[in-house]
Order: sequence, then structure tokens, then C-alpha cells
Amino acid sequence: MRKSLACTRRAFVAGLAGAAFATPLRAAEGLPKVMVTKDPSCGCCSAWADHLKQAGFPVEIVETSDINRVKTRLGVPQALESCHTGEVGGYVIEGHVPAASIKRLLAEKPQAVGLAVPGMPVGSPGMEVEGMEPDTYEVVLFGPSGQRIFARYRGAEEA
Repeated sequence: MRKSLACTRRAFVAGLAGAAFATPLRAAEGLPKVMVTKDPSCGCCSAWADHLKQAGFPVEIVETSDINRVKTRLGVPQALESCHTGEVGGYVIEGHVPAASIKRLLAEKPQAVGLAVPGMPVGSPGMEVEGMEPDTYEVVLFGPSGQRIFARYRGAEEA
């Protein structure tokens, strides 16, 4: 009988240890996959995808030389275009949007098409340039009812 109790304790302790190691994995599994469409020659797009992976998002990259067709199909306004387009949780993510804003979007679930960081601001995720002062830039929420500022950043920090 004593041996059975020791085995149960051992199994319990092993289960706790396994749960402790699995917790970060479960957190990452809770985030939906981001499908990133980019031009094959763009390096900053890959750096943005790495930023998302570091934030816990699973990422799949699709390369195409006809990225504009993807933007048109997904309803990205020309004024908000950047170098790559992502899709996650039913939303469009255009450009160098920080992972924190994507997580907020997915948590709040606003009525919108998605988020955009127009252009390629220095210091935004994937656009870090050593020795250059980061830009202050806006993350824009866009959709059928218009556009509004969702967040402001200076480099990687929310402003």
C-alpha cells in the first residue's frame, strides 16, 4: 500500500512539473496563426514575422510578386498600404503593426477590416535601424465605417 502512495506522489509531482513547462506553450497555442503575404525579396517583412513569432504568434509566410492583388482583395485602402499584408483572426494586418496592437485587436474584436501602419516607419517592428532615431507612428484601425487611430508608438514603445 505504501508503494502505491509513493507512485501516486511521484506521478503527481511529475504532472505538476509537466504542467509548469507546458504553460508557456499553451499560451502561445492560444494565439491564432498569422498568414503573412510578402514579396520574396523583402527582408523587413521577414523581420516583422520574426517579431510576431517572438510575441507568441504562429506565422506562415506566403511569397508572391503580386502583393497588390492581395491588398485589393482584402480591402486595404491605398493610403494605408505598406510592404506586406497579414491575416489573423478574420482581420487584415497591413505593414509593421506591433504584436501588442494585434493582441489588443483580437481581444477587443472591434467592427473593422483591420489595422495598418502605413509606409515603413523607422523603429517599427522589422524596421529597426541601428543609429537612427525611431519615428513616432500611428496604428490605424480601418473598415467600412472609416478610419481611426488605434494606437501610437515611438519605435517599439507605445506613445
